[in-house]
Amino acid sequence: MMADNQAIGLSPCATPGTVCVLGIDLGTTSVKAALVIETEQGQIVAQSCSRETQAQADSLAAGAQGMEQDVQRIIKALNECLAAFPQEHLQRVSRIGISGQMHGVVFWKTNQGCKWAKSGTGHTFQPGEVSHLITWQDGRCSSSFLSSLPQPQSHLSLATGFGCATIYWYLKNSLRESGFPLDLLPEVGDPGDIAGRMPHDWHGIPKGTEVGIALGDFQCSVYSCMTERTDAVLNISTSAQLTVPMPLGFQPPETPDSLSAVAYFPYFDGNYLAVAASLNGGNVLATFVDMLARWMAELGYEVLESNVYTQMINAALAQNDSRLSICPTVFGERHMPEQLASVTSITASDLSLGHVTRALCHGIIQNLHSMLPFQHLKEAGVKRILGSGSALSRNEVLKQEVEKIFPFPVIYGKDVDAAVGAAMVMLHRR
Repeated sequence: MMADNQAIGLSPCATPGTVCVLGIDLGTTSVKAALVIETEQGQIVAQSCSRETQAQADSLAAGAQGMEQDVQRIIKALNECLAAFPQEHLQRVSRIGISGQMHGVVFWKTNQGCKWAKSGTGHTFQPGEVSHLITWQDGRCSSSFLSSLPQPQSHLSLATGFGCATIYWYLKNSLRESGFPLDLLPEVGDPGDIAGRMPHDWHGIPKGTEVGIALGDFQCSVYSCMTERTDAVLNISTSAQLTVPMPLGFQPPETPDSLSAVAYFPYFDGNYLAVAASLNGGNVLATFVDMLARWMAELGYEVLESNVYTQMINAALAQNDSRLSICPTVFGERHMPEQLASVTSITASDLSLGHVTRALCHGIIQNLHSMLPFQHLKEAGVKRILGSGSALSRNEVLKQEVEKIFPFPVIYGKDVDAAVGAAMVMLHRR
């Protein structure tokens, strides 16, 4: 995987016989785009780019439990990514694959969702009459509210932050007559199917370029790296997921188990993934950093959060262990929404920054282990773990805790990227 805004020296997309596909991932904190080409020698990531969206929106309607994002800022970041790519590469794109943060929902007025405008590179589009994006992190649907809804005809349980539950919440809280508006739901297609074609050229991408149906970012991330059925994938970014492929022919139960920590996500070609999808990952560390920075500010010292993060990781590296026990579920879990974070086994000798940070990192990994234990991975035939995600890649303490709790070979640095995965799906299924 190339670094942001880097490209290989030649212009591979201009080489006869190559296929160029653009992959886009609209993530929780950033937008990523990757240009993937297929040659006789294999697949190459010709260029990749990412931009933080800084899209968090303040909304009086959302309240303390709400989590909404400004769609304008997300599309602005997307346009910035595309503008960074060489025109001669984008002009060769034949298909676009799209993935994004799962479960959330955004509303728009019929035929007014976007506005196209001419620019120096052809056309760009901007959001039109659209709502905020209500994200997967939205917490307005309480357990009692969810229990009042019709049971899903699925093996997956309903949870707060899921788009369908959010729509029900809006229906109830706007005093409209209850009844789910089925006309809002899209037609479900197969991964790799074509949703439509570009109505205009876009940053040099030709008019008429095929656009694939939207894909889940989680499945695309796994698709970008999992090469063997004996691989497990551990991803820790904003949240955290540990997944392993189910045996060929596996079919999930017909009804959901709301108390189960493991969900069975549909994958490609009719297969399924067993997934421990934790709501607590890098966001827990970010919350801890923010708390420390706020304390310092209250004491009269302004510090950069990046410096706080670096210092606390260095302090934890000096402590091989900690007797503190931290349950890190600041954001709850879908199977236990009422369980919040806690700290136990507090002793005066384990209150240093290093001890607390070490215990926090251990708690994040231990929480995943409690959801999908090592023994279950072993029974599933797992031989190695592919470690990915920004929170894991930049945190040596988390890596150490992974290797303590999951005694498998752990491979870091694999190209685990939803944008790349989305492009690969469109390459393989053309």
